Amino acid sequence: MAAKILTVDDSASIRLTTRVALSNAGYTITEAVDGMDGLSKMRSGQFDLIVTDLNMPQMDGLTMIRELRKLPAYMGVPVIFLTTESDNELKSQAKAAGATGWLTKPFDPESLVKIVKKVLGR
Repeated sequence: MAAKILTVDDSASIRLTTRVALSNAGYTITEAVDGMDGLSKMRSGQFDLIVTDLNMPQMDGLTMIRELRKLPAYMGVPVIFLTTESDNELKSQAKAAGATGWLTKPFDPESLVKIVKKVLGR
């Protein structure tokens, strides 16, 4: 069965690029437009991996990760940040919040697929 991935990004073009890259690699994709939408989708389904932007309206990626780590079903689910930010302080905060990996935009879709395969082990 294909791994289920939730992508959370306020940019429609990034969601499209991410969806195409990951679905072509055989993953099942669900999209959310910001952290609030992402949390709502996490509460109504189970995902194997979350790929999220950092800077979004309503709820940013860091806040969303902190909230999802409070949900028992998401304690060990890997989270990859896909963001324009490359600041080491932000990376430290993300890691402390429970992020697994970090990919800087603009990104190469093949790099995203490689990271996802590595993190999921499939």
